[in-house]
Amino acid sequence: MRHHSANTASGPAHTSSTGPALPAWDLTDLYPGAESSELEADFTAADAGSRKFEAAYAGKLEKISGHGLAKAIAEYEAIEEILGRIMSYGSLLFAGDSTDPKIGKFYQNASERVTAISSHLIFFTLELNRLEDAAIEAKLADPDLARWRPWLRDLRVFRSHQLADELEKLLHEKEVTGRSAWCRLFDETIAGMRVHIGTEELTVSAALNKLSDSDRAVREAAGKAIGKAFNDNLRLFSLVTNTLAKDKEIIDTWRHYPTPGSYRNRSNMVEDEVVDALVSAVRADYPRLSHRYYKMKAKWLGLDRLQHWDRNAPLPDDADRIIPWDEAKQRVLSAYGAFSPELAAVGKQFFDKPWIDAAPTPGKSGGAFAHPTVPSVHPYLLLNYHGRTRDVMTLAHELGHGVHQVLAGPQGYLQSGTPLTLAETASVFGEMLTFRALLDAETDPRRKQIMLASKVEDMLNTVVRQTAFYTFEQRLHDERRNGEVLPERIGEIWLGVQTESLGPVFEFTPEYSVYWSYIPHFVHSPFYVYAYAFGDCLVNALYSVFQDGHPGFQQKYLDMLKAGGVKRHKELLAPFGLNAADPAFWTRGLNIISGFIDELEATT
Repeated sequence: MRHHSANTASGPAHTSSTGPALPAWDLTDLYPGAESSELEADFTAADAGSRKFEAAYAGKLEKISGHGLAKAIAEYEAIEEILGRIMSYGSLLFAGDSTDPKIGKFYQNASERVTAISSHLIFFTLELNRLEDAAIEAKLADPDLARWRPWLRDLRVFRSHQLADELEKLLHEKEVTGRSAWCRLFDETIAGMRVHIGTEELTVSAALNKLSDSDRAVREAAGKAIGKAFNDNLRLFSLVTNTLAKDKEIIDTWRHYPTPGSYRNRSNMVEDEVVDALVSAVRADYPRLSHRYYKMKAKWLGLDRLQHWDRNAPLPDDADRIIPWDEAKQRVLSAYGAFSPELAAVGKQFFDKPWIDAAPTPGKSGGAFAHPTVPSVHPYLLLNYHGRTRDVMTLAHELGHGVHQVLAGPQGYLQSGTPLTLAETASVFGEMLTFRALLDAETDPRRKQIMLASKVEDMLNTVVRQTAFYTFEQRLHDERRNGEVLPERIGEIWLGVQTESLGPVFEFTPEYSVYWSYIPHFVHSPFYVYAYAFGDCLVNALYSVFQDGHPGFQQKYLDMLKAGGVKRHKELLAPFGLNAADPAFWTRGLNIISGFIDELEATT
């Protein structure tokens, strides 16, 4: 068992059934330790720099020249990157073991210090947004400022939702005792929970993994045990959910956002109408996608009806052998390399260097993520690798994020990040490359059918399931505006959207009504989830263009990743002849999934 302390920057590799060792990350590229002089020096430098910055520029932006504003933005970026580095270190330590009270204390203290320091910087974006468009354009005539045009463009999206400076500062400073505190409570509760399945005492992540077991009795036991564990904590999770939904309503009302999802859409630089079109298209296609597939799956499993613990069940004859880590690495990198040697070369760094933490350990954050940290360092990947085929796909997915973040790094701290709708592009594309390589290499027709079915399930989990999650959030937040929503009612909303999305072949046992409570996106990033569906449909459309032999596709794709956040989806897709505002775009993406299901129907 790996143990993090507040001074620990890395952990040892772990021997397991997935090979001789699973990698552990080394966070010393960020800081030598939580009590290191380097970290304290950065706190001191950022504090002094933010105060000096405020004294130099507060109240003076209207009269500053374009050259002067370019210089100010560069100074602002440098301070923000120091703060980003500090918080990246804290959040990665916390993700490694959120049950360690020393790490929890360090993370909280760091958050509070960073919030206090950054309060001296708040004026900058607020004051910029008070400038008239004509004034900004006049300054942009200076070539030194022109490179910051995309950042200024995206900043001004929020101009009409901006509050008075004192209110903005108050909200900023209260964040550590508001939303952030509730998120921390959620994370620590999940990390500390144990699910009792027979004689085993498992983490939530390990218990959820049991829902993919080949033995239906094991899946059923896990499904009921997970439901019991979350039902035992239901009042707490309901309180967290209700509080954060109300908090969001208050902020949205003050900022004049028309719907609960509008802020997320603005952040994603995508119009409300485009998101509505996506969600409507997916929901309309539930019958020809998920309903049709799960009806086939029930037949393959020899069942009249499916329970929730059958959704991710492996198909008969699917041995889903344990895939050692080194083999997973080779499969993913070879798939990347067959598409683009440059893409594979960037990806290889993550394995050659200690940038990945893969072992499932107690206290560690569940699931998987790629943390970009800051451009002056490098991203880190967190996985919980159990050696299943799905874990290989997860590795391909997160490596795509990491490669994207490395390629976009030269755009700098303020302009390297992408909106969520585009952030999933490289990850889902990496999954598709890996899947196609595995499928093409397979010679057994039955195995090919199983692989195709597994890919369909992953796509349904990405497109249909995440759209259902989005619909759940819409209904929950709408209802919360009329008062607190009881846990039983939240469960009813959850079961309603699950029934709609998964289809009539499913029947749901009572404990499934609490399964909404373990989804971290509902807590950390409200209305994030549609970005997965957006990204999957976008990649499906992109991949079809690639399959059609679009000239220069690989270089155009790399250029798209390297653009980071400087271009929006319309500009990025134009070189491929695609437009997300066109309803046919979403149909093209959904047709890929439907086509896979057609292939499966033809083999049964």
